[in-house]
This record gives sequence, C-alpha cells and structure tokens, in this order.
Amino acid sequence: MTSMKLVAAAAAAMMAIGSGVALAKDAKKPGTPVVHSPESIQCSKDADAKGLHGKDRKKFRAECKKNLAKQNKDAKKS
Repeated sequence: MTSMKLVAAAAAAMMAIGSGVALAKDAKKPGTPVVHSPESIQCSKDADAKGLHGKDRKKFRAECKKNLAKQNKDAKKS
C-alpha cells in the first residue's frame, strides 16, 4: 500500500512539473502586437498630463475617445 502511495505521489509531482514547464513555454511566446488608435494614444497623453490614475483615468479616456471619434466623423462629413 505504501509503494502505491509513493508511485501516485511521484506521478502527481511529475504532472505538476510538466504542466508548469508547459505554462512557462507559453508565457515566452511572442504575442501579436497591440496597435492603438491615434485617438487612444492622444487620450492617454492627455490623461498623463492631468495626472489621472485608476477609475478617473479610465472614465476620462472613454469620454475622450468618444469625443475624438465624433469629431473625426464630423470632420470627414464636411
């Protein structure tokens, strides 16, 4: 009975080590680069200039991008 527990423990350890190695390999894969819109970049710069962080920054950027997108849409119409 003791040898079965030892074999089971060894198998569990090997599986844990193997899955950790697999996760580490996946973490090193290069992902697809994120391409940000010009509006997003500008709003980030504006948020930085205002020193915004956290929820305030997120709210500011959302409104900023919405307004810039509307301005760009209106500019294309005229």
